[in-house]
This record gives sequence, C-alpha cells and structure tokens, in this order.
Amino acid sequence: MSQFFQIHPENPQARLIAQAAEIIRKGGIVALPTDSCYALVCHLDDKDAVTRLRRIRHVDDKHHLTLLCRDLSEIANYARVDNQQYRMLKAATPGPYTFILEATKEVPRRVSHPSRKTIGLRVPENAIAHALLAELAQPLLGATLILPDDDQPLTDPDEVRERLAKLVDLVIDGGACSLEPTTVIDMTGSEPVLRRQGRGDASAFGL
Repeated sequence: MSQFFQIHPENPQARLIAQAAEIIRKGGIVALPTDSCYALVCHLDDKDAVTRLRRIRHVDDKHHLTLLCRDLSEIANYARVDNQQYRMLKAATPGPYTFILEATKEVPRRVSHPSRKTIGLRVPENAIAHALLAELAQPLLGATLILPDDDQPLTDPDEVRERLAKLVDLVIDGGACSLEPTTVIDMTGSEPVLRRQGRGDASAFGL
C-alpha cells in the first residue's frame, strides 16, 4: 500500500518533503500535484522506476516522459536551446507548459525519444513540486496522471489514493489541481509548433 502525505500547497512541510525525496531516491513512484494536474514522478536515473511508471501509464518508449526542472539553468543541461528559444522559455517559466526540445547527451537514452532524440521539459509553478525538486537537487522524470482508459487526468488526491494505492509508493495530497494538462510546445524546428493546447496560453509563442 502507498503512503499518503498531506502537504500544505503554499508552505510545504520540510519534514514531509524530505521523506518524499527519500522515497524517490529509493526507487519509489510518487503522485504529486503540479500547476496543471497531478503527475506521476520518479528518479531520473532509476531504470526500474522508469519502467514501472511507463507500465502504470501503459505507454511505450515512444511516449515523451517529461523532465521536471527547478529552473532554466537545469534545462540547459538536458536540452539544446539557442538564444531565441531561451528568451521564449524564460518568459513562460515557471508555468503550465511542456517544451519538446532537442536532447543533449546528458539525457539517458531510455528517457529521450528513441528515434528523434528529443525530450520534454517543464518548470512547474507549484510550491510542493518546487520544494521536492530543491530537496533532490536534480530533475524528476514525470508524466501526466492519466490512467489507461481514462479521458481526463486525475485531479482529486482522494481518488488518486483510491485508484493507485497498490501501484505507487506515495500519494501527496496538495489539494485539488486543474483538469487541464500542460500546453505542449514543440521547439525542435525553426518555429514553435503547438502539439497540445492545455492550461498554458499558447499565444505567448505566437500560436
């Protein structure tokens, strides 16, 4: 059975954040709130945890998982961005956007898209997610919490707990989240391309 932490959405308790980080370091899968909807996250460098996360979501290695980063300084380690792209990213982060970017060699092969060598990255504007990223001092690997056969992401922590009690190691109750996932912007070409309209305003990218 998974553990269940109630963490304050604006002032996360340091003790609980530290415990959540330790669960992740030991290979755990965690369901946590973001600035869009709930997400499943795990340690970036844990192959078994990544496999479990994909199994829960029923997605293969062609499905982009997302690196959740604290800020743009971390993004630069994992994605190639030119000056124009960086200015766009800076204007839109933190926020409910996922950016598809060209992956650097720092990205483990199992994380990037197998044929296109791209990676999804985001900087969430959520106090709990940010505190956990700061505690770990490295990005998390994540995916929107949409279960197989569901059309909408899970947003209520009690429902997340009920449906994932035997599948994840920790559910963080940070209150209800938005029903909308992130807006996905593909920035691998000469101009940004809208891949999914979500909570983020795509007009900031001329889309």
